[in-house]
Amino acid sequence: MKTLNLDRYMELTDQHKANCKLYSYYIDSLTLPSKIKTLADLPFLPVRAFKEFDLLSVAETEVFKVMLSSGTTGKQSKIYLDKHTAKQQSKGLTDSFKEYFGSGRFPMLIIDSENTARGRTARTAAVNGFSLYGKKRCFALDSNMELKLQEVQDFIKKHEGQKIFIFGFTFMLYQYLIQPLKNSGIKLDLSNSFILHGGGWKKLVNLNVSDNNFKSMLKEYTGCGAVHNYYGMIEQTGSISFECERGHIHAPSNGDVLIRNFQTFDVNKYGEEGIIQVCSTIQESYPGHSLLTEDIGVLYPASKCACGRKGDILVIKGRLQSAEIRGCSDAV
Repeated sequence: MKTLNLDRYMELTDQHKANCKLYSYYIDSLTLPSKIKTLADLPFLPVRAFKEFDLLSVAETEVFKVMLSSGTTGKQSKIYLDKHTAKQQSKGLTDSFKEYFGSGRFPMLIIDSENTARGRTARTAAVNGFSLYGKKRCFALDSNMELKLQEVQDFIKKHEGQKIFIFGFTFMLYQYLIQPLKNSGIKLDLSNSFILHGGGWKKLVNLNVSDNNFKSMLKEYTGCGAVHNYYGMIEQTGSISFECERGHIHAPSNGDVLIRNFQTFDVNKYGEEGIIQVCSTIQESYPGHSLLTEDIGVLYPASKCACGRKGDILVIKGRLQSAEIRGCSDAV
């Protein structure tokens, strides 16, 4: 599999090997091709490594911020950011967001509490990261995770006629927006808005709520028909796979996605289920540019989607059975 980003990935591999001792030891322990010719040859780091080790490729004095993954059990990933990497993450996210939703800033309704924006978790990173494209933010939940219905209704009325950007984690949208509206028999008029959500599908699957069910309920109780999922993780903030208007999640322009075989770790062909590997051109302060996730998925060529985007189509199938529950909204 060829990619325009391969040279950048190789550059980052060499950079991290030279500046992160643990990563260098890991790479030296692998049996790699004499020359990396394709993306399939690129060495990958298991994403769980960030839970077990402090992995950084800059001096501790250069660390600008340490971000923590969400999780309900076990350890959290620790991601060390210098100012340059943090800036590149913001730029990467901005470029991708513009491609899917246009430029400018929108009145933003966040299905979370304001306390989340003050933390250091993956939810914090997502809320604050996507807030770059919002203005006059309204947090729909109070500190007890109760829907502030009157405040939300006032926000909608105040921005009547404007496009509103709604952001939240998948299960939180279901539990803290859809369910309270359903129980109260109240429907909101957010027909001129778009919803971006991600993470937390495990609980919805357990409740037998499919993607189509989820979108139908949002349409019924908010009037919003523009609902977009996204796939991303704190270990690769800035390289996000967004769902297009045709309902397909595409690999980002500043990254690539591969599917590897469960047993051999060879790269699968299109249509074959396996473990998701994600690559990103951004990460310089820590070796997070090529990661083997704990997620299961299938990849299809971009040509299968009529939206015209070049990134391969990614279908998320679930998580490895041995993986921890660590989704952003599962941590609530």
